[in-house]
Amino acid sequence: MNNQSRRKFIRHTTLASALAIVKPSIGFSILNKGKKPEELIVGHGSHRYKVDKDWAKISVASNPLQNCHEMVQDHKGRLIMLGDNTQNNILIFDKSGKLLDFWGHAFPGGHGLTLTQEGGEDFLLLTDCGYFQDRTGESKSQAGQVVKMTLDGRLVFAIGHPRTIGIYKDDEPFMPTETTVAPNGDIYVADGYGSDYIIQYSTKGEYIRHFGGHHNANPEHNLSNAHGVAIDRRDKNNPVLICTSRMENCFKYFTLDGKFIRRVDMPGMYVCRAVFDDDNIYSGVCWSNDKSGKMLGGDSGFITILDGANKVISNPGGSAPVYENGKLQQSFAATETVFQHGHDVCVDNDKNLYVCQWNANHTAPVKLTRV
Repeated sequence: MNNQSRRKFIRHTTLASALAIVKPSIGFSILNKGKKPEELIVGHGSHRYKVDKDWAKISVASNPLQNCHEMVQDHKGRLIMLGDNTQNNILIFDKSGKLLDFWGHAFPGGHGLTLTQEGGEDFLLLTDCGYFQDRTGESKSQAGQVVKMTLDGRLVFAIGHPRTIGIYKDDEPFMPTETTVAPNGDIYVADGYGSDYIIQYSTKGEYIRHFGGHHNANPEHNLSNAHGVAIDRRDKNNPVLICTSRMENCFKYFTLDGKFIRRVDMPGMYVCRAVFDDDNIYSGVCWSNDKSGKMLGGDSGFITILDGANKVISNPGGSAPVYENGKLQQSFAATETVFQHGHDVCVDNDKNLYVCQWNANHTAPVKLTRV
């Protein structure tokens, strides 16, 4: 999604938010009949959760929020969130929601956050997509960037614009959205709001190759809104890349050297990055389709959870997953709004979830406690 189409989408979602949208019933009302808002239960099967929208103990006066984009848990159990308010791009919480620290003033398009460890020390790869809204709400853009930082905000190095090393043409925009790190330390950058390439660098930020984009002979190799990239390590002997192709409602698998393997279709779901915990994949669904297949704006996001066989087993805030003849059918948002735009999911070591939301009225992450 380029800058122009992203602006169009924001206008679309703003309009759709103001409309009364009829969504399919999923038994949500029955499950939560008579319960107070703080007692809502979402999800399906063995993956059900109690909703806590007041988890974060922060004051918007001292720690204002714009969009909460991504969150990771470090090896001390702290929850580190990236947002795009330059008064505090990084917020660090404990699991009770207490704010422990905050820093960061240089990332108005703060979007992607990846935790990596070297020599027993945690580091952050922080992605600024270059797209942001100023204080008047006007959409603006600047050069995207990827930086490596310590957990207290010290810069280690920055990865340069791909045009400076000759791998992008002058008419190819660079608006990165995500990174991931391979077992050997190689860094993969998803240019999800720019030219939809996945760019591979060494652990020192040296260019190796790029793939994806829009003009491959085999269209399955193309990516459309390559919003996320992650390493699937579930087969320890064969780690692979899982890339989001959000406008195609799917994930696509590639080898670590960029060869296409397969796709996992997610009908009706505009998924964000894949987040791994044990054998499961968790992903935010930023928005979804209606029954006719038309993209909904407004509050049509939820969370989706896949098992070790990449089968959807729960959609917290959405409809129960349905398979017919082994094929996943379209999923929908719940009739009663639980989430607005599910942008990312963090799984803590107690299997609770924290949902970061884009375009959600400046609200903090929502905690989902496993029940």
